[in-house]
Amino acid sequence: MAKLKDIDQKAEEKGSLLTTIWQFVKFIVVSLLAMIVQFVLLNTLQLIPAIKALYSTDFQWLVFVYPAAIGGLGYFIVSNTANIIAQIVAFFVNKEKTFNSDTNVAITLPIYIVFTVALIVFSAWLNPTLKEVFVGWGLAEAAAKNIATMICSAVQFFLYFPVDKLLMKPRKKEDAPAEK
Repeated sequence: MAKLKDIDQKAEEKGSLLTTIWQFVKFIVVSLLAMIVQFVLLNTLQLIPAIKALYSTDFQWLVFVYPAAIGGLGYFIVSNTANIIAQIVAFFVNKEKTFNSDTNVAITLPIYIVFTVALIVFSAWLNPTLKEVFVGWGLAEAAAKNIATMICSAVQFFLYFPVDKLLMKPRKKEDAPAEK
């Protein structure tokens, strides 16, 4: 971790543009970590018998249409649970490592949650829509599910960075001791 702090400090010394580029690089790494969490959950939660049984149950509510043919209620639960958990992991890792932030979690987390819920609602609509298109093109269900999730993750990635950068202000540097 000392090397990471050294790189952070060198980027800060070079200016805000380089600092932002370095934060973006770290954000990419954290996003990959979050995507791994999401894919592991996406492909393992469906193995739980109670959830697996829900894959044959049509689910339709407002704009969410999850017919049994693409996984029904089970897929809705699995894809959204995986997304939520991945975003929680990303929030805390980005706060501490990417943006070196000491912002108050009690203030930033609720804002982040509202933004996350909006993105998840969008993804909850887009994901099965894309999955159904891909299955219609002849892709296997597992491939279609993972490609749809990748697309939704990419959309979220490009929207999260500017929001996180605004929410997660860097730690204030310790005031240098006054010279005598």
